[in-house]
Amino acid sequence: MTAAHQHGAPAALTPSKSTPAWRLLVTLALAGAMSGWLVVSVYKVTLPAVQKHAAEQMRAAVYEVLKAPARWDTLYLVNDALTRTAPATADMATVPMAFVGFDAAGNRLGVAITAAEPGFQELVTLMIGFDPASGTLIGFKVLDEKETPGLGDKIERDTAFGGQFAGRVAPLTGVKGRAGTPPSEVQTITGATISSRAVIRIINNAVARWRPLLDAWDREGAK
Repeated sequence: MTAAHQHGAPAALTPSKSTPAWRLLVTLALAGAMSGWLVVSVYKVTLPAVQKHAAEQMRAAVYEVLKAPARWDTLYLVNDALTRTAPATADMATVPMAFVGFDAAGNRLGVAITAAEPGFQELVTLMIGFDPASGTLIGFKVLDEKETPGLGDKIERDTAFGGQFAGRVAPLTGVKGRAGTPPSEVQTITGATISSRAVIRIINNAVARWRPLLDAWDREGAK
């Protein structure tokens, strides 16, 4: 005789206890604090190396755009005037500086300054060497750019473009095709006109800004 299969009532489910909201908040707070601590710790550990690398890049750029000076003095722009005294600030990277280069006999070769303005994509940062007395360029170097690969980045990679600036006199004028006899003309890059004109604009604006400051330094501050 087959036993009848009986269906019983389902076993009662024991309700689970939900995690209290305060515990979730504490967990999130601890995780956030730990992440913040790790970020700060890594930043503090790597900061000296980053600063050292940036300083080395700056020195190499000054040496290049001033054509191997024997030495140079650093001037700081504070309250619209140049001074040899570094300002008391935690972030020296934000302080405009001019590097005055000299040959072995102590004659001034020129001045190197940095300047940045928008290019085709993002900011283009240059180190520019020039003679403040005449506005004649000695050279320039691209410190940072994020222009279109293969086109706009030629402002950094095209040696013919960069090499033509030495001896030209600001304010510069960009021309298509071969530059003519005027000392202010430079040839733009075919296919990268906006980026190459950005370089010209940055140089012109930087020289126009720094020449009066350096002239005032020659007349007053350097005494």
